[in-house]
Amino acid sequence: MPSSDPTPTPRFSVVVPVFKVQGYLRECLESLLAQDFTDFEIIAVDDCSPDQSGQVLAEFAARDPRVVTVRHESNGGIGRARNTGVERARGDYLFFLDSDDTVTPGTLRAMHDRLSLTDDPDILIVDHVRTYWWNEVRTSATSDLLARTGTEVFRPADRTEFLSMFAVVWNRVYRRDFFVENGFAFTDGLYEDALVVYTTMLTAERAVCLDHVCVEYRQRRNGNSMQTPGRRHFTIFEQYQRLFAFLDTRPDLDPLRPMLFERMISHFLHTFARESRVVRADRPEFFRRATEMYQRHVPPGFTPPTGVQGAKFQAVARGSYSGFQALKLVNGTRLRGADGLRKAKRTVGKRAYASYYRLQLKRPIDENLAVYSAYWNRTPACNPLAVYEKAKELAPHVHGVWVVRADAVKGLPPGVDHVVANTPRYWEVMARAKYFVNNVNFADHVVKRPGQVHIQTHHGTPLKRMGIDQQRYPAAAKGMNMEKLLARADRWDFSVSSNRHSSEQWDRVYPCSFESVDAGYPRNDVYARTDGREVLAIRERLGIEPGRIAVLYAPTARDYQVGYVPRLDLERVSRALGPGFVLMVRTHYFYGQDQRLTELTEQGALIDVSRHPSVEELCLASDALVTDYSSIMFDYAVLDRPIITYADDWDVYVRSRGVTFDLMSGEPGKTPGAVATTEDELIETFRGGGWDDERTTALRAAFRERFCSWDDGNAAERVVRRTLLGEAIAPAPLPLAERTTAPSPRRAAAGAGHRVGSGDGS
Repeated sequence: MPSSDPTPTPRFSVVVPVFKVQGYLRECLESLLAQDFTDFEIIAVDDCSPDQSGQVLAEFAARDPRVVTVRHESNGGIGRARNTGVERARGDYLFFLDSDDTVTPGTLRAMHDRLSLTDDPDILIVDHVRTYWWNEVRTSATSDLLARTGTEVFRPADRTEFLSMFAVVWNRVYRRDFFVENGFAFTDGLYEDALVVYTTMLTAERAVCLDHVCVEYRQRRNGNSMQTPGRRHFTIFEQYQRLFAFLDTRPDLDPLRPMLFERMISHFLHTFARESRVVRADRPEFFRRATEMYQRHVPPGFTPPTGVQGAKFQAVARGSYSGFQALKLVNGTRLRGADGLRKAKRTVGKRAYASYYRLQLKRPIDENLAVYSAYWNRTPACNPLAVYEKAKELAPHVHGVWVVRADAVKGLPPGVDHVVANTPRYWEVMARAKYFVNNVNFADHVVKRPGQVHIQTHHGTPLKRMGIDQQRYPAAAKGMNMEKLLARADRWDFSVSSNRHSSEQWDRVYPCSFESVDAGYPRNDVYARTDGREVLAIRERLGIEPGRIAVLYAPTARDYQVGYVPRLDLERVSRALGPGFVLMVRTHYFYGQDQRLTELTEQGALIDVSRHPSVEELCLASDALVTDYSSIMFDYAVLDRPIITYADDWDVYVRSRGVTFDLMSGEPGKTPGAVATTEDELIETFRGGGWDDERTTALRAAFRERFCSWDDGNAAERVVRRTLLGEAIAPAPLPLAERTTAPSPRRAAAGAGHRVGSGDGS
């Protein structure tokens, strides 16, 4: 009796090389696992990625057995990673998908149906679109060709129009036996796709097309290796030398040499025209190498193209770099260097103190000067304040100066050096400081000089859509200029991240060249370093009577509303909860003082803490948090105290602002505790005890595991060591079970009086 194969061969092996794509990898894998055709495996090769990509892969592998992960112990490049994927693949067909791209719904089924209909050809050529960060989508140049070809099976070497297609491997699918038996493999370096595309197309006997848009080819603003200038782009000559060596073994393909030669020289010119690939200092040598390849491989009787392109060909053929420069026709434009400093100075020149600022910009950078700001110069606060305090301890040689508004000066702690924005000393420190630390962006007029270091600490974990994602939500993006936003983010050297979720989001929605500092939030260090006596002292200063359960209510702002609009009848809620509870209400800092809250405070119905300078103290003083979509929930989870989500307008908020995960799902890792969508439900949650029971405790534990993995009390130290001292990120985060956190008020009042384990809860 025949035995069944316990591991049947999948139809497709999707090979996904992974390197520094933490902001895009999740979307790539989700697009595959959401396919309605399920007979496939994903071979994801972690090419020693230094970011959180490896953890994302581990998460998906644990979730779905079709995801097979392989890790390289050293970075070998995309070619080596793809070769590793081929070695591990078991499928009938190989599909090479880049880890920052996605596939459209129905892709694998459409591929399978076309392959089955045409008796499993060697190669299936598929359609794609280009997607841009500003939400534009462009069709491919070959859509009509694919549609016209229909289900025709053809020999690619006989159809030169298919050899002129975009030479990438991800817009075609290869029969594995054909690929392996012919010894195809990816070479090291850039431009590896072109060699594989041409050699496979010239070898295949049977190919077929599919006019279904399968791949969404992401045009990244930053981070694409092809957009990184350097000597690596000289690899293009080696790749094409290999192609012509292959042609030398195939005299039957000689009629195709002129077409392939023209493709090669055009590719050289395309690369040469881009300073994002070939820097100005390397241009003469690149041109010389192109001439050598031209003269070595030009077919007898070759006729160059006509027009401008033909003039370029002739200049390369003669090796006349000076003549080529005289054409001023490189890629149809004149070469020009971007002098951002001069442009920025011209902008600044229109502002007050422009001449003084320009003068200061000529002075040397002060290597021991740091500028701090928080919340648009409001007052020292949040992550920048925690970094400032830790820097005084670990980097005392770095002098910190705060930028504040004039109305904030009176409330500054004694001894805090500061400047008021747009004063003479402000322009001096902004011109000469080495380090810039902020939880938002510095003003557009700030010039970033070579050698200066900008540290973006952010001020929350993103539940709501941020950065370029806001373009899809008009209410959220109202008045925003995305080009200017990204220009400000281009100044960042470091981006401080609170958790893996944030690292992935920041990488994707701010497509710039910063380094992610995966440290946790410095402002949350206080939650591990406060004892029971201080918790009780804070409560006393706030006027919270001993024995009362203090509930902090901190809703976020709504983009679709103007001004503060109460979501709750706070007087009714306070009365319904009874004398055992007290509400502390904190409106969003976007809003001014609310008269009704002032009146209710005077009546003793609640405590208005909207203007309290430290939200961290409010969290420490409270027994529970009620919030909606505010990032305070992620910080509060560090304390391991009950979190109640009150979301009466979830659907509207999702449509108007967008979210990164479903807070209301009730799933572990997404919902931090009890959920209420009406005022009555919220009241009952407290009356019935559901705000703090076994179920909500379990939800909170999963939420903490996902979002508080680095917040162990040492985040500020990690940030200072990495950004101000230039050291590796250290110390490593403590496991959740080994951490300490401030005791809850009830535990503190019961006599604990010291830090206890993270399971303290209430």
